[in-house]
Amino acid sequence: MLKSRLITAFILIPVVIAALFLLPPAGFAITTLVICMLAAWEWGQLAGFKTRHQRIWIAVLCGLLLALMLFTLPAYQHSADVLRIQTSLWVALGWWIVALLLVLTYPGSASMWRGSQPLRLLFGVLTIVPFFWGMLALRQFHYDTDHATGAWWLLYVMILVWGADSGAYLFGKMLGKHKLAPKVSPGKTWEGFIGGLITSALIACLFGWLAPLAVSTTVLLTCSVVAALASVLGDLTESMFKREAGIKDSGNLIPGHGGILDRIDSLTAAVPVFACLLLLVFGTL
Repeated sequence: MLKSRLITAFILIPVVIAALFLLPPAGFAITTLVICMLAAWEWGQLAGFKTRHQRIWIAVLCGLLLALMLFTLPAYQHSADVLRIQTSLWVALGWWIVALLLVLTYPGSASMWRGSQPLRLLFGVLTIVPFFWGMLALRQFHYDTDHATGAWWLLYVMILVWGADSGAYLFGKMLGKHKLAPKVSPGKTWEGFIGGLITSALIACLFGWLAPLAVSTTVLLTCSVVAALASVLGDLTESMFKREAGIKDSGNLIPGHGGILDRIDSLTAAVPVFACLLLLVFGTL
């Protein structure tokens, strides 16, 4: 299992970096849309839709919704300035606050949504749609003056999340004694959580110093720590829904890593939250 995970990671990481920097805006949008459709396919199972036919329709409808929103944008290269994109990012902030409450009160909170497929499907929409627009908003950041600026920002968020996850794993293995959320994800500990935050802060300082990120240290550190917290919440939220669905992995599309959602669960929270803070709260549009 570890061998397949490492091989897959060594293959996927260069592909992701190449996609960030080399794909044109339309190509990047289409690629992100396909990833979101695959995530929607897997979310169908979390929402209680068991048949392949039902899940295909969920993926198709997700793709059509995102494509419709995309094609009706007035000026693609300035998409972060469009009201509907800003609304999606604010909605993401609100949704992840609600998700935090659901996780903190689980399993009691599950009584409100356990038996409702439409409500669980809505949770999927609130997770996937803002993630799509967060990815595009960051990728289009100052695209008209420098095509690579947004790619650097997205790479930064991804490294931040991967670093936080790795730091949490290492600190948790070495020092972990106190469970973070035993009813949701028994393997996570407070020691790992704190270790992940420390790792994220170090990455923020190092990357902010080395990479061309034209923003103050205070803003970068604030956005980074909140995004790291959101990434943990994204992971816990998916774990909560998988536990209710009685499954270990959201899918098996990625050898050794499970499904698409298993790989992007942290990013679905971190990307739109980071984009909302950077672009809207701190006004760096």
